[in-house]
Amino acid sequence: MGRDPQAGRVLRRREVLTLFGTAAGVIAVTAAAGGSDSAQSTRKALAGAVTLPSCIVRPAQTEGPYFADEKLLRSDIRSDPTGGSVKQGVPLRLVFRVSQLRGPSCTPLAGATVDVWHCDALGVYSDVEDPLFGNTKGKKFLRGYQFTDAAGTAQFTTIYPGWYRGRTVHIHFKIRTGPASGLRHEFTSQLYFDDALTDRVHARAPYASKGRRTVRNAADGIFRSGGKQLLLHPKEEGPGYAAIFDVALQMS
Repeated sequence: MGRDPQAGRVLRRREVLTLFGTAAGVIAVTAAAGGSDSAQSTRKALAGAVTLPSCIVRPAQTEGPYFADEKLLRSDIRSDPTGGSVKQGVPLRLVFRVSQLRGPSCTPLAGATVDVWHCDALGVYSDVEDPLFGNTKGKKFLRGYQFTDAAGTAQFTTIYPGWYRGRTVHIHFKIRTGPASGLRHEFTSQLYFDDALTDRVHARAPYASKGRRTVRNAADGIFRSGGKQLLLHPKEEGPGYAAIFDVALQMS
């Protein structure tokens, strides 16, 4: 597995200016020459030109015991293709925006494989055997992968995850690149949620039937190792939520 040497590092102000200084400088000069209307339009132009979130380098975290390379190319991962059943829970649309950071250049990473896997509303993973929830070998719910498009985007339809003993609520993901990107690279980490939001979601069915979770973010040993930089910030969307996660891979 390739380890990202800058995992967990957010670009500093000086580096951001290196990346975007030319465009920002031109816009700033234009604003100084114009009146308030010009300044306002300039601020809007600058906001569109400087897309900082895509250049955030996130911390890698453990793959955990439940990864299975199912080779399920699909966007909607809620169903079990072995039987057609669909996992119930609060809908979650999860969008990854993946960039590659090479020196002072940050550009969308196209053609990368993004794997996602997580437990269901009751804390059960598919295609594994574990004393916590028994044997689910052969099942393939809540697993799948997508390729990033030309904008570095990959999107999944899933559900808000439940909980199981010993961990806070989380989603696993893995990003792999191949020859098309010019470099083989693998990055694995986890996504988290604000505890208050999880409390609201888990008060609903079917989550509530499992009872109150035993571990929150601050008590989770893996979360404490960079989890704050891996928090999702979902927005309400229909009966569920949607979240965008920006991540830049340090490509050497």
